[in-house]
Amino acid sequence: MDVKKLAISILVVFVLYTIITSPERSAELVGVGFSGLADAAEGIGDFMSELVN
Repeated sequence: MDVKKLAISILVVFVLYTIITSPERSAELVGVGFSGLADAAEGIGDFMSELVN
């Protein structure tokens, strides 16, 4: 088995275990992740707007 496939498999098992054992905490972490992505996208948009002006 490829090392990359093994690492992805371990990550998937860990994520599933975390979701099953603590769904509230998992939902909170997903919310934080999406909030971070939204903030990053907003920052990139602001940067591009300033670059054009």
